[in-house]
Amino acid sequence: MAERSAHLVAISTPPHGEISYRPDIDGLRALAILPVVFYHAGIPGFGGGFVGVDVFFVISGFLMASLISGELDRGTFSLTRFYERRIRRIFPALFALLAASSVAGWFLLMPAEFAYFGRSLKAAALFASNIQFEKENGYFDIGAQMKPLLHTWSLAVEEQFYILFPLLLLAVHRFARRYAVLVLGALLAVSFAASTWMLFRSQAATFYLLQFRAWELLLGALLALNAVPRPWQPRTRAGLAFAGILLIAVAVFTFSDRMLFPGPAALLPCLGAALVIHARDEWSSAGKILRSRPMIFVGLISYSLYLWHWPIIVFTREMTGRQLSVSQGGLVIAASLVVATVSWRFVEQPFRGHASPVARKPLFAGAVAVVMAAISLGAYVAGNSGLPGRLAPDVQRVYASTYDESRFSLPPCFADSDTDGPAVADIRAGRLCKLGIEDASKPSFLVWGDSHSGAMAPAIDAAAAQVGMQGLFAGHSSCPPLPGVQLKRGLTDRCGRFNEAVHDLIVSRHIPLVFLVAYWPKYVHDAEMPNQGPYFDPSVPPPVEDRSQSVVETLDSLMAELQRLGTKVVLVSDVPEMGRYMPEAVAKAMMEGASTDVAPPFDYIEKRQALSRSILARAAAQYGASIIDPLPAICHDEHCDAVRNGLPLYKDADHLAATFAKGLSALYLPVMTDAHNRLAAAGVL
Repeated sequence: MAERSAHLVAISTPPHGEISYRPDIDGLRALAILPVVFYHAGIPGFGGGFVGVDVFFVISGFLMASLISGELDRGTFSLTRFYERRIRRIFPALFALLAASSVAGWFLLMPAEFAYFGRSLKAAALFASNIQFEKENGYFDIGAQMKPLLHTWSLAVEEQFYILFPLLLLAVHRFARRYAVLVLGALLAVSFAASTWMLFRSQAATFYLLQFRAWELLLGALLALNAVPRPWQPRTRAGLAFAGILLIAVAVFTFSDRMLFPGPAALLPCLGAALVIHARDEWSSAGKILRSRPMIFVGLISYSLYLWHWPIIVFTREMTGRQLSVSQGGLVIAASLVVATVSWRFVEQPFRGHASPVARKPLFAGAVAVVMAAISLGAYVAGNSGLPGRLAPDVQRVYASTYDESRFSLPPCFADSDTDGPAVADIRAGRLCKLGIEDASKPSFLVWGDSHSGAMAPAIDAAAAQVGMQGLFAGHSSCPPLPGVQLKRGLTDRCGRFNEAVHDLIVSRHIPLVFLVAYWPKYVHDAEMPNQGPYFDPSVPPPVEDRSQSVVETLDSLMAELQRLGTKVVLVSDVPEMGRYMPEAVAKAMMEGASTDVAPPFDYIEKRQALSRSILARAAAQYGASIIDPLPAICHDEHCDAVRNGLPLYKDADHLAATFAKGLSALYLPVMTDAHNRLAAAGVL
């Protein structure tokens, strides 16, 4: 995953008399929420602040199990009363946040972003946003940093747990009370093992889905059931509390969003939280810090602070058009604390406890009403493509380039993952989308590459049609056409299967001409542009570190083999990267009355492309390949165009809009004409 998403849940103190109040747990909440807020606000040093969610999952499991098991033992447990407490705790601040975010989104989000918001609004109201965001973790998904409701995934995990866990404890209490610890311990072990196993197959699923997070909540539940003997010696309790805080601090200050997480790495903050909860320390320095008034206060407002801080960050970035500076991050934190305090006092508190003026029946009726309203609004926004009618007609026309893509960038022609696009067997059998004319019996060429091949395919398609040739298209997201290339975690195997199948097709069909098209700068530098997307900043130098060894070796091996087979290779240099999402950047510039000349400086693009262009040039010279360079068609007189004829040239930051790409067919006509003549002379056509 490109960055760690917003994540945290804070659970309120249960009413007095049901379980004893633990001020140290409110302090532990503060110890979790503050690093999360600092991490999201971009404050240096808090690279592992995202572990706050794990701390809160442990707290939640402990409090819920304590409450439910205590009432079961007393014979007073009621599912209706349990869910009433959850509604009183969760709904008021959450749906206030959803309403406020909907208003802000109407004015600040572009249609594609607002459509994503609509889907997440509907999912958040159903407490299924973790499932929604796991599904949205695709290649062309908008960045996590642009989703105001991303953080609701963790509420969904907890609410799903709250639905199942009381039923589990009820069943265990009735049929296997003596084995409650063994049952929960076994479930914990299964969930942890599944999380560890799935981490290497789908980090997104491990991160978002309940079954892979349940072990963290069950760890707290086991503490509530006294699975571990309680320490009584003050020194022992003080040592446990200090060790727990230390483990959490190590995770906060040493973890980063580049590591495999959660899985086994989540043990550190989870065990830290468990130690603090189990210690019940009152008198040591660690205990006094947790029980201090500032920490308790932050713990009390932690739920509202969690809810409000992330949308405030997202919408602030939308307004400024860039990532937050440290000073801006500090202001956002201060604003979040103020808003959270107001929310806690005037939104949360009136619904809390037995003294609340809101009775049970109107509470449930109101809950159903706000859920249905949020679902309806979310479905309407998503179903109408983010309501582009909010924009002026000329701005709508520009922004429509976001959706200007050909069939070669979409399934079934293009593979965005292992579950869509042509299967490996289809590739080997040549059951691929065709380019050029339709009536030829045997393909004369193949276009092979990643998503940039799909974006460039309309140009090759048009050129092939003009000269009367037919070809096949094989494209897969994030997979350069290099069998055996070493890529980032998880991609090597997936791309390996795809590339080997394409290679086998070329060999078995004796395809005479192959176009290799890819996002070359990304692979030779192992990095995209800095803050690529809505927050791109050309004052930040482009990544130019040479990490091309695997690319060079696999390209050399492939070119040598294709030369031996008699297959002619055409290397297509990459288009200039724009950094910003062009339709959005141009549309916003028009709305603000600013210049639409938003492409990066030419020397910036030159630096970024220098290494990949030199690698392709050497390979072409060594193996007699042709090179097609689209850069001169986009840049001239040391200036690159973002807009022509009033429309953006790109559909996002680095993929050409299909309409403009089709106009580049002249670049491919010489190669196509030469290939056509050679094949005709050989009697192949």
